[in-house]
Amino acid sequence: MGKSGPEGAVRIPLMAFGWALSLFLALTFLICVAFDLIFPGYAMYETWAGLLPGFVWLTPAGFVIGLIETFLYGWYVP
Repeated sequence: MGKSGPEGAVRIPLMAFGWALSLFLALTFLICVAFDLIFPGYAMYETWAGLLPGFVWLTPAGFVIGLIETFLYGWYVP
């Protein structure tokens, strides 16, 4: 368990939260890319392009940029 804060609230360690959220978002990005490739009629890559600056669909550089940005967004949130 985390340390107790004011009024008995349990605090989540920042490092654990940052890593967990970053890995969750990166994994979600990978799953969405796979889904878009398997089911192109339901693709969401246009949404990713709006949320991730520099992301270009189906390019190696765009894929790496999207993966890095989703990971970094996980650290930005805490």
